[in-house]
Amino acid sequence: MFDEYGFPGAPDLDHAAPILATFVYCSRAAESVDDIEVDRIIEWSQHRNVARDITGVLVFGSGVFFQWIEGPPAQVESLIGSLNGDPRHYDIVQLDRSVERRERLYPNWEMERVGADDIRAVLQEALESAEDDHNVAALGRILNHLDSGPLETVGRR
Repeated sequence: MFDEYGFPGAPDLDHAAPILATFVYCSRAAESVDDIEVDRIIEWSQHRNVARDITGVLVFGSGVFFQWIEGPPAQVESLIGSLNGDPRHYDIVQLDRSVERRERLYPNWEMERVGADDIRAVLQEALESAEDDHNVAALGRILNHLDSGPLETVGRR
């Protein structure tokens, strides 16, 4: 069953907690995205997401983004639309999307840069549980991307 925003429904367990949408994805950074551009993305996102009551974590390493987003369902749905149209990344793979009544896992917006090995473990786990053929193919391309060269050059030509 899906709600009005297209998110899978969840049992209503904690009536005191807010209703939050969660969107978790990974993607490959476009060739033009460098550390300076990632810093710009974070600065802009922090400002805009505070106004939208959206929180989460953005991880960037080796030319790969991993992001956990949570907030009011309508606001998260709007952000998903923006993310899907953003030319700064591609091979977007949805890892989780839900709406449930719960407390936030990430009450503050944060940025963490991790090595390819850390991202690889998250992506490999996602690949093993992926059922959608497009997600399987995109995750395979992202993992191949991580294997394409020395860590410091991955994602940069």
